[in-house]
Amino acid sequence: MSKFTLLILCAGFGKRMLDLTTNTPKPLLKINNKTLLSNTINFYLDIGCNEIYINTHYFHKKIESYIDKNFKDYPITIIHEPSILGTGGAIKNIFNYTKSKKICVVNSDIFWVKNNKLEIKNFIQNYKKITDCQILLSKKVNFCGLKKEIGDFNISDSLVTKWQVGNEIIFYSGLQIVSKNVFRNKNKKFSMNEVWDHLVDQKKLKGSLIHSKIVHIGDKSSFNEFYNSSYLE
Repeated sequence: MSKFTLLILCAGFGKRMLDLTTNTPKPLLKINNKTLLSNTINFYLDIGCNEIYINTHYFHKKIESYIDKNFKDYPITIIHEPSILGTGGAIKNIFNYTKSKKICVVNSDIFWVKNNKLEIKNFIQNYKKITDCQILLSKKVNFCGLKKEIGDFNISDSLVTKWQVGNEIIFYSGLQIVSKNVFRNKNKKFSMNEVWDHLVDQKKLKGSLIHSKIVHIGDKSSFNEFYNSSYLE
């Protein structure tokens, strides 16, 4: 397994968690006595990650203190955003700090489990060969914690297109591999959705499906559902 660079997106306000994030940033919420952030860090270090970046904004000092206390000797760099840059802007900004031309990017609200490990390794193993962007997708039946009847994308022969009524419901899993070159001519603040849309129009957005279950802690109801789930052990 080749080494890779990872960005964990942690700048958001976590508004869908309601009162749970009044005094705590979402990445520090605990599921089965593990914070979402520590779960992500340990999962990706275990499969070959050798450089981690964490972007922060909301309660950034709490995240900084947590990392300093629990992961002080690990290859982790925190990048504070005084003003939120958006998902696309945050990813683009990381290329100012790393020598890597491609990075893996993961949302901080996925609780990764051992059943995901082999498929994530397979997704990442050729990450240096990605020319633009490759996203990991999940069918609705395997995506736990999200109750939505509209899909994010469609996929055929690794080519990703926009979801349309009548397509199978497929969601973005929270993991992607991004090349630096997709950010040419982009402003400082923008959503990654803008990049995806552009790549879809050019027939350049690639993807693959994960078949193990993905646990998405997207709102308070999903947090309560999986708070002490035996599946996550």
